[in-house]
Amino acid sequence: MIKVVVVDDSAFMRKAISTMLSKDPEIDVVATARDGEEGLEMIRKHNPDVVTMDIEMPRMDGLTALRHIMMEMPRPVLMISSLTNEGAEATLKALDLGAVDFIPKQLSKVSLDIVKIEANLIAKVKIVASRKMMHSRSRLTAAMARAPICTPSTAPCAPPGRPSAPPTLPSGSPKRDVVAIGVSTGGPPAVQKVLAALPADFPASIVIAQHMPQAFTGPFAKRLDGLCKISVKEAEPGDRLKPGCCFIAPGGRHLVLKQMISRVDLLISEEPASALYKPSANVLIGSVADAVGRRALGVILTGMGNDGMEGIRALKQKGGRALAQSDASCVVYGMPKAIVDAGLSDEIVDIDDMAQAIMNNLYM
Repeated sequence: MIKVVVVDDSAFMRKAISTMLSKDPEIDVVATARDGEEGLEMIRKHNPDVVTMDIEMPRMDGLTALRHIMMEMPRPVLMISSLTNEGAEATLKALDLGAVDFIPKQLSKVSLDIVKIEANLIAKVKIVASRKMMHSRSRLTAAMARAPICTPSTAPCAPPGRPSAPPTLPSGSPKRDVVAIGVSTGGPPAVQKVLAALPADFPASIVIAQHMPQAFTGPFAKRLDGLCKISVKEAEPGDRLKPGCCFIAPGGRHLVLKQMISRVDLLISEEPASALYKPSANVLIGSVADAVGRRALGVILTGMGNDGMEGIRALKQKGGRALAQSDASCVVYGMPKAIVDAGLSDEIVDIDDMAQAIMNNLYM
């Protein structure tokens, strides 16, 4: 059985989340708590495999409780986040502090449409619980000392980071000038680690499909732009690819590349409407294959499912290259595993080495 503690100041939310999780015979909600202080008591008492944590709570909020969990008794924590800009900012801080992922909830004046998250909630709880969570107490302690609320750190299930030299660009002229990244569960810290390591003179454009709600991708891009030497923005109609710039696909829509006569434009599209994910890594990387072919490098990072596999297949058929994040450094080894199992990956790379691998592969 997977033991879960639910922490939320809303009695309705505690009941709703507990009821949804209890529908799965492999999940046991062993306790609920009304705030962060009570949540810490329940975690110490029941030693759960997974914790769901609200952010805004009285006495002790979710971010403070999360910081205590990561320092004292690290384990997978899923944040329950409202679909607002404020909720996005707080959730990104939680991911920096070590939360493994988040579940969005839709608030309105008359209702809380919580049932829509049921399948996603159960799937994420079961997957993160199945991973062997490894933590570095010393690294987390050092990170918290640098910034008490918002500090970059590894995802809870990632192995401790190791010191490494700053990535360096190979000599010569690059053969590839577009990097397309597909990523989902556990993605924000992984994307941050990769982009923050790239130099200001990075010679390629980067496009990213990160599975995120609409309210989250803008704050995510803005946050990355403040942390990285390269430029990062949420993609908008009329944007054009240029070296040293990264474009994040907007939540709820697809990002598509289109080859024009003398340039490559970025288009924002609602189609295909039938895609399981919006934005879709398959749609993005497939359009990259069509637009620039062998000039592209595809990168698949942590995430559930197999989104990105068909896009990488199309890219490989055009002469592009592909990298997959390693099992050991993934929060969820789903999307990378799909391209590895299909024989589409040219290299399997730890997240700590991904920035250097990307730069090396631009010249291959």
